[in-house]
Amino acid sequence: MKKIIALVVLVAGTLLNANAQEKMSKMAPKTIALEQVKGAFTQKQLTIDEGTYIFEVFNNGVGHDVGLVLAPKGSDISNSENHIKTAYVTKAVATGEKERSKPTTLKKGEYVYFCPLNPTATDNTLIVK
Repeated sequence: MKKIIALVVLVAGTLLNANAQEKMSKMAPKTIALEQVKGAFTQKQLTIDEGTYIFEVFNNGVGHDVGLVLAPKGSDISNSENHIKTAYVTKAVATGEKERSKPTTLKKGEYVYFCPLNPTATDNTLIVK
């Protein structure tokens, strides 16, 4: 009888642990890697699921610092109040370097991203489905 109880406890513990690990992996931010070259992002459009993301920006030979601005599509992107500030990289990205943003939770919709320092086109699109 003790062996059966021990086996039930072991199986239940294993299932609970697997379930907890699955939930944690769903909650952990995913990384979106973006690359900038002179005057452009190499990725013009991305489609992702709703969730929390960290943006990682690589400066590939631009020759000066770059950054990242993300805003809802259709908003006045010249007004920083419309920027999603958690998506800003935590510091300007030097040539040959990568920098990351803070975790940013995105809901369904369309967003635009650009770099005001490079400068890049302002119609790069991020679609969240």
